[in-house]
Amino acid sequence: MSRINEFYNFGYSALSIVEMEVRKIRHDSTELWTRGVQPALWLLLFGEVFNRVRDLSIPGYDYIQFLTPGVLAQSVLFIAIFYGITLVWERDVGLLTKLLSTPSPRSSIVVGKALAAGVRGVFQSLMVFTLAVFMGVNLRHNLLNVAGVFVVIILLAMCFSSFSMCLASMLKTREKMMGIGQMITMPLFFGSNAIYPITLMPPWLQSLSKLNPLTYVVDALRALLLTGDYSTIPEDIAFLSLITLVLVILASFSISRLLE
Repeated sequence: MSRINEFYNFGYSALSIVEMEVRKIRHDSTELWTRGVQPALWLLLFGEVFNRVRDLSIPGYDYIQFLTPGVLAQSVLFIAIFYGITLVWERDVGLLTKLLSTPSPRSSIVVGKALAAGVRGVFQSLMVFTLAVFMGVNLRHNLLNVAGVFVVIILLAMCFSSFSMCLASMLKTREKMMGIGQMITMPLFFGSNAIYPITLMPPWLQSLSKLNPLTYVVDALRALLLTGDYSTIPEDIAFLSLITLVLVILASFSISRLLE
C-alpha cells in the first residue's frame, strides 16, 4: 500500500506542475506565438532557397519536406534548452523555495517541470504543422503518426529541459544560462541531421552526430512524417529515453543546489 501511495503522490505532484504550466499558457500565450517566428523563417526563407539544391533532399522528396521535421525538432529544442531560466526565475521570486519545501519527491518536481516543457513543445509542433499545411508541404498526417510525433516531441523536451535544469543548478543566473544555452544549441543543431543528410558530413562529424540526441529525434520524426520507414524508431526512442532518464535523475539530485 505504501508503494501505491508513493506512486500516487509522485504522479499527483508531477501533474500538478503540468496543470500549472497549462494555465500559464492559457493566460499568456505571447511567448508561444513569438517562438513561432523562428521556424517560419527557416521554412519560408532557408527552406525555399535550399529547395533548389538537389543533393540536400531525400530521393523522392523535396527539401522543404526533408527540412520540416528538422525545423520542428529545432524549435522544441530551443524551448527546452532555455527552460532552466524559468527555474532560476522561480528561485528569484521564491516559488522554487516553496516548491522544494513540500514533501513531494525532488524527482516528481523535475518530471513535472520536464513534462511542462513537453506541453510547450506540443503547442510548438502544432504551430509548425499548421505552417507546413499552409505552405503545402506534403507530410503524413494520419492520427497514429501525429500521436507518435507528439511522443517524440515530449521526450525531446523532457530530455533537454532536464539538461537545462542541471545547468541551472550549476550556473544559477539567467545571464549565464542564456549564454551557455546559445552556445550549446548551435552545435547540437548543426551537428545533427536536421538540415542536411548525415552522408554530407565529414567523417569526424558523422561520428559525433551518432552521439547527438537531436539526430535520433529528427530520424524518428522523418520516419513518422515523411518516409514511413519505422524500422529505426525503436532504436531512436530507446536512445532518447535512456538519455532522458539519466538527465532526470541528475536534475533530481542537483535541483536543490539552486537554493545554495
